[in-house]
Amino acid sequence: MNTILHQRFNTIPSPCFILEEAKLRRNLQLIDSVQKAAGVTIILALKGFSMYSAFPLVREYLSGATASSLNEIKLVNDYMGVQAHTYIPAYRDDEFDEVVERSSHLTFNSWNQWERFKDRAIGRVSCGIRVNPQYSEVATDMYNPCVPGSRLGATRDQLPDQLPEGLEGIHFHTLCENDSFTLERTLDALESRFGDLLHQAKWVNFGGGHLMTREGYDTNHLIGLLTAFRQKYNVDVLLEPGSAIAWQTGVLVSTVLDIIDSQGIQVAILDTSFAAHMPDTLEMPYKPRIIDSYHEPVAGKPTYRLGGMTCLAGDFMGDYSFDKPLEIGDNLVFDDMIHYTMVKTTTFNGVGLPSIGIWKENDQFQLVRSYGYDSFKDRLS
Repeated sequence: MNTILHQRFNTIPSPCFILEEAKLRRNLQLIDSVQKAAGVTIILALKGFSMYSAFPLVREYLSGATASSLNEIKLVNDYMGVQAHTYIPAYRDDEFDEVVERSSHLTFNSWNQWERFKDRAIGRVSCGIRVNPQYSEVATDMYNPCVPGSRLGATRDQLPDQLPEGLEGIHFHTLCENDSFTLERTLDALESRFGDLLHQAKWVNFGGGHLMTREGYDTNHLIGLLTAFRQKYNVDVLLEPGSAIAWQTGVLVSTVLDIIDSQGIQVAILDTSFAAHMPDTLEMPYKPRIIDSYHEPVAGKPTYRLGGMTCLAGDFMGDYSFDKPLEIGDNLVFDDMIHYTMVKTTTFNGVGLPSIGIWKENDQFQLVRSYGYDSFKDRLS
């Protein structure tokens, strides 16, 4: 472990998610430049980043947020200070009126949901319908909303030729950490199937998955697409990225608890868990980068398989090489661990949740939240 990094992190609770405030601002500034240049509205998707202690900074650049549950809606109301753009795959009858009261925009997942709830929504909120353009370049089926049998969004044959009174918006979401050229091909599919309805809409929500803060993303191409679409259909255009907001804005600090020889394989057991704290690494799957390590094994260098804290046999990630042998007590720092991590953490096996902190722009660390026994107990009975 790099000595400077080790000294920086060894006084911080472990494990701990650390948001770097300056990097979040950098992303927000880029995103704000896109929305201003294209004349569109970009909002935060809570499903990717719900760290409400950072919402005051987000609010400096983004005017709103999108939610997919009543709990997320309340978080938007309480900590963003605005009504939510809401999409829930199926609305509960006992929650619906409160959802409407707390929302500015409401997207229905199916025509059946629209017919069931429209009389309780029209006139109180701007309503839209999610559509399925039956085109997506997402390689992992678990994240692909256009696979055959998908429950997400209505196909063209399920909708009428005329949007009924009170149905003002079209919503699609088929991207996942994609670029603007994927969006361009997606728009071709969307327009070929839903072009007549797009001309009738007041707003179109492009959903998330627009990874405009990733290095190499062509933001000028994106701005051109958004501007042309907005002008062609004379609609308000919204985007609601999750990953792009918090992309490469922080880390997860962990500590080596034990090192064992497992039939010739060196295994370092950590105080964090891939299954409970970084589930996307197993679901997507992807191999997270560790600062000051080699992402793939290097012949002749100390190499380790990394094990998590749970009893799940598959709670491991391998293999990484280092310039020096690891020692018990060393910090391992997982990079880019702010989006789709803390929103998905669990207390499986009673494993404690990582603390949450912010590295402030004045280069000071602020511990925002720590968790203990109650966080585990309160989810059970």
